[in-house]
Amino acid sequence: LAMETYIPKRYVKQTDLEVADGCEGKYTKGLGQQKVAYVDDREDIGSIMLSAFSNLLEKYSLDPNSIGRIEVGTETLIDKSKSIKTTLMKLLGENTDVEGVSSTNACYGGTAAFLNSVAWVQSEDWDGRYAVVLCGDIAVYETGGAVCGSARATQGCGAIAILIGADAPVVLESRMRSSHVMDVYDFYKPHHSEYAEVDGACSQNCYLRSVDACFNGLKAKVSKSQSEEQLSIDSFDYFSFHSPYNKLVQKGFGRLLYCDLAANKSDSSLSDFEALSYEESLESKGLDAHLRKLAAEKFTNKMSASSATSIEVGNTYTGAVFLNLLSLLCNETDVTNKRIGMFSYGSGSVATLYSLKTRQTNNEFSTNRIREVVDLNGRLSARTATSVEDFSTAMNLRADRYGKCDYEPSGSIGNISQGAYYLASINNKHHRTYSRAV
Repeated sequence: LAMETYIPKRYVKQTDLEVADGCEGKYTKGLGQQKVAYVDDREDIGSIMLSAFSNLLEKYSLDPNSIGRIEVGTETLIDKSKSIKTTLMKLLGENTDVEGVSSTNACYGGTAAFLNSVAWVQSEDWDGRYAVVLCGDIAVYETGGAVCGSARATQGCGAIAILIGADAPVVLESRMRSSHVMDVYDFYKPHHSEYAEVDGACSQNCYLRSVDACFNGLKAKVSKSQSEEQLSIDSFDYFSFHSPYNKLVQKGFGRLLYCDLAANKSDSSLSDFEALSYEESLESKGLDAHLRKLAAEKFTNKMSASSATSIEVGNTYTGAVFLNLLSLLCNETDVTNKRIGMFSYGSGSVATLYSLKTRQTNNEFSTNRIREVVDLNGRLSARTATSVEDFSTAMNLRADRYGKCDYEPSGSIGNISQGAYYLASINNKHHRTYSRAV
């Protein structure tokens, strides 16, 4: 029905990070990124979720009593027991009859929350009220020995709020979903720290393998359904992919074309790579470059709009695929009656490819209203560019304060956008108090 977001006020340019690390082009051309949104100890997952949720409630004039479910997807955990959903209840006043908690599996939690909420609205137990999905994260990494390091170039921060209900302008297409789940250790968090253990090469392999498995699985399901449609990359008008960094999104999109071409025995586009085994195809730099070249025009037409914002913000983990959907809705002027392929991936790993369809409605909700209310590009351009030193200081401050209590954050409230929430204090029992910037 509606979407809103919260993106931090500050960012650092990837070109500045490249200068600091002495690696010109590595983060811009190599990763395909332009900027990194970030926060210091003055903001946490509670504050950014509160900011996104309050934006949704206020900008769409929603009655707090009209909310019957809140489902949260995040991997930025500040408590091993208390769901961050409970923190959001302060915005609903006396309305305490609200279902839902948090879903966690790396970057997949937002999709789990979304699918759960849609299922609730479609169920016989739905009471007619709205569901709200909140998803987002504060993505941070260790420096890896450099001033900043390539891992920190893939950081990001942001949250998305999605209103779910009947007669929506964007709907989940029935029987158009395929998942792929593996037991792998590509990215996981076993330590008492915000930092993950990451096997970058393994994670890329798992991401691409999951694209293939989900797309081929969806093709098989559509074929078995006796539909006349032969599913292909061109069955979708647009795509929105989970986006750790844009170059991986390009690689993943190329794998969609690979699946189509590999199934067409009369096509010679892959003749130079016929000797490759499937495992080798996932690692071949030559094949990857070939696929991205073949898919370049389709990528521009089907994914440039959805990719535009994450290039400017960075990885928002659970929120990424939905921030990219919002980017698509805000950067394409006419998206009515279109099919959007949504690919969600969370390390560990869980992935799903599903389909959304846009349509005209006879109520106050529309994709045009989302674009007008959010004003995404206006908000991005109003942010503040900062130095590498400020960025590094903020990261060091977060690392130093992680898990501690009985203090007031030292990050400046001046770095908080007007109307956004921030962490005011943590007492000696780890109780968190939030305030709002005026």
